[in-house]
Amino acid sequence: MRVQSLTLAAAAAAALLATAPVVLSTTSTTGSPGSPAAPAREGSVQAADLLARLQGCDPVSHGRYRSDDGTRAEIPVCGIPGAVHWTADMDIDCDGRAGPLCNSRTDPLFSESTAFTQSDGRYLSAETLPYIVVPAPSDIWNFREHGIGPGSVAVVIYRDRVQYAVVGDTGPQDIIGEASYATAAGLGIRPDPRGGGTPSGVTYLVFKNARVSPVQDHAAAVATGERLARALLGDG
Repeated sequence: MRVQSLTLAAAAAAALLATAPVVLSTTSTTGSPGSPAAPAREGSVQAADLLARLQGCDPVSHGRYRSDDGTRAEIPVCGIPGAVHWTADMDIDCDGRAGPLCNSRTDPLFSESTAFTQSDGRYLSAETLPYIVVPAPSDIWNFREHGIGPGSVAVVIYRDRVQYAVVGDTGPQDIIGEASYATAAGLGIRPDPRGGGTPSGVTYLVFKNARVSPVQDHAAAVATGERLARALLGDG
């Protein structure tokens, strides 16, 4: 029965997700600067259900990624109808607009810019906006060829927690597994850019052709991510 239900879920997801881009236009923004709130479950989709749906890997990358400099390239980007996913570590991205938690004093590798910007042209705030980092396009994998770009909706899964996010920055061409301070905090992962993060066990799911606008509207990312995650599980 489990195999049959997953087959039906995949068919339903393919029908719903293989559509024109989803763009939500709103005017709200994320919370005010400061320490992110204590982890709270977003939505009702369960981490275990998503992980069961993402078992196995049909690679869409032409090679594999490293989790960090000096490690072996062992991480593929996998494809399912309407989405891509990978499981890796989580390094902490504290780049972008400086605040009390992310700045040149708290992060020795701090950069004032992110690859993508808010609707007002300012760089993203890693400490307030949950976003993930995708590898810069290369011969290994080009995220743009899979309907992914700034504001693409993502779901990040760690243990029993689910955090909705957007694609907000790019990283090295050969390394994968990084997300913003706010994403880590939402998952209960230590968000300190100096030695925070976790070495393994984080699953990143990114939906194709599904973006929110403005990119900083986290409420829109949650609503869209929850709807698409339910569709992926056959509950939509």
